[in-house]
Amino acid sequence: QVQLVESGGGLVQPGESLRLSCTPRTSPMNTMAWFRQPPGGDREFVSAIRWRDGTTDYADSVRGRFRISRDIATRTVYLQMTSLKSEDTATYYCAGGTSYILNTRGVDYEYWGQGARVTVSS
Repeated sequence: QVQLVESGGGLVQPGESLRLSCTPRTSPMNTMAWFRQPPGGDREFVSAIRWRDGTTDYADSVRGRFRISRDIATRTVYLQMTSLKSEDTATYYCAGGTSYILNTRGVDYEYWGQGARVTVSS
């Protein structure tokens, strides 16, 4: 069963922007994160945010282009993606964990979304 509901995936051209959303079915986890898996590739860390204080972390590949944020009122976590590249093409997964550490490994997160496909192509 899907524990985190994602939306916002789609097809965009290089250089354009896209925003992904993630809303838990229950209360927010202590740490929320985004991972992605390119076609035929391995799952990789994208970004994470600590719910309590908003502290964030980013993979080097997206730092400066992507921004993770949270809306406390709606319990929603966003991933604002700008200056998108073809290399960003992947299925993006929202994850939640009970740890306060901004972990970069998928095994450290207990809850997952269904995935949102993002395709960046001309």
